[in-house]
Amino acid sequence: MRGSEFSHRAAQESLPLRDAFSVLFFVSVGMLFVPGILLEQPLRVLGVVSIIVFGKSVTAFALVLAFRYPLNTALTVSASLAQIGEFSFILAGLGLALGLLSPEGMSLVLAGALISIALNPRLFATIEPIRRWTLQYSDLARRLERRGDPYAELPMSIERRYLEGQVVLVGHGRVGRRIATALDAHGIPYVVAEQNRELVEILRNKGVAAVSGDATEPAVLIQSHIADAAMLVVAMPDSRNVPQMVETARSLNPDIEIVLRTHSEDESQMLRKEGIGTVFFGEEELARGMTAHVVKRFAPRSDGTKPLTPEDIASEH
Repeated sequence: MRGSEFSHRAAQESLPLRDAFSVLFFVSVGMLFVPGILLEQPLRVLGVVSIIVFGKSVTAFALVLAFRYPLNTALTVSASLAQIGEFSFILAGLGLALGLLSPEGMSLVLAGALISIALNPRLFATIEPIRRWTLQYSDLARRLERRGDPYAELPMSIERRYLEGQVVLVGHGRVGRRIATALDAHGIPYVVAEQNRELVEILRNKGVAAVSGDATEPAVLIQSHIADAAMLVVAMPDSRNVPQMVETARSLNPDIEIVLRTHSEDESQMLRKEGIGTVFFGEEELARGMTAHVVKRFAPRSDGTKPLTPEDIASEH
């Protein structure tokens, strides 16, 4: 689902299930865990935790730097991977069933998982202090920090028409893709700002001006040349961060026109009341289009003859 056009919708609708499965996960792990292993084999438990926390972190840190991401990204990824979860239990359970892993080994895996999960929030809290310290005392760290994602910046060879008077299109999902197609058909220049780096790479290969990153961050909008853009079109399904994005855009370009989408009637009313921009509410636009079709079908023709039939409407289109 992650690679499909329904990824955002699937993530949003699965939130209640995620919370339920999180509770079930920790309950089931707690039932499997044998606390006595902490007293019987403390050194082995410490060794397993060290491999998980430090071994995985160092490996992830090196791989992220090898792919030329900045230092902050490498630290974040390494901290997020300094734990093990359900897949490790599946492998350990399979090893136990096949006689390749002893019950004691299963207990060590469970102990390492629980301890690494408990330590993970504290590891995240150390990212910023470590980053500041390394930047202060290491020239290598400063060079690594300055390295950026090549897809987070527009190419130097980009045409001038994409830098002035263009449309900044945030999101290239189902709605954004259709908007982009229409802009292409009318010859209107635009720059896509999209969080999915893989999608940005595909768009770049097709010759589309696109930048990778979260458009709520000023750097992403700056790379989209929002300061000289004519319009900001937010085609993302998630509108929680829209006010922050709009505030950043208007601070960089006070005269920019804002066009937004929303799936919630309450959100659409709130955004319109705040005067953030032109708001399109999905169900409202759908009802408007269907109503226009129905009214056109039953309305008398201009010459006084019978209303249009479906065949007449189809022939006009």
